[in-house]
Amino acid sequence: MTAEVRSAVAQPDRDRWPAAVAHSPWRYRHDASVVADLVARARNGDQHAWDALVERYAALIWTICRRHRLADADADDVGQIVWLQLVDHLHGIRDPAALPGWLATVTRRECLRVLSAARGPLAGGYGTDVEIIPDVLAGMAEQELVVAERHAALHEAMRDLPKSGQQLMLLLIEDPPLPYTEISARLGIAVGSIGPTRSRCLNKLRRHPAIAALTDTDSGAA
Repeated sequence: MTAEVRSAVAQPDRDRWPAAVAHSPWRYRHDASVVADLVARARNGDQHAWDALVERYAALIWTICRRHRLADADADDVGQIVWLQLVDHLHGIRDPAALPGWLATVTRRECLRVLSAARGPLAGGYGTDVEIIPDVLAGMAEQELVVAERHAALHEAMRDLPKSGQQLMLLLIEDPPLPYTEISARLGIAVGSIGPTRSRCLNKLRRHPAIAALTDTDSGAA
């Protein structure tokens, strides 16, 4: 890749990561021919192709960082490091289908590096040769993408709920579960209104275009 593209490495801004994830082109992520074309163009210094790769797989990196419970600043740093490493290794990707597995592997390693920083470096190196990643890791990356897709769709749908509905739904999924009396006290609403409000919010979420599109995609794949 050219020095110009490397110097312009980009990823969704930290404050925009959830929105970027929510608008990733999910239904096209399995199209190996599209990814192959993007990789080939990015190798030749096409900034638009690089931006498309970042947009396509931002959700994968974001989800892995969140699963490792990284702080926002650390997740942002990990994402930047992963994309920089991809710049350096893009010419070594012979099979674009290996790209999600490569990104997932490098992201996990960087997350572990951040988490273990206080205890010293992890034993061993951080090899990133895409050709040595087994098929099982590609499958794991695919699972990560599916999880990220669902999280992104739910995030987008939740943003369209009224603030009171968002607050209620977030309290209802607390672990361990909160009793209705505590939810009532926190939100200043009657205990008897929690159930009906929950049902209305769930119905709105189910009808949201992001959720409906995800449901249609899953049905078509079944």
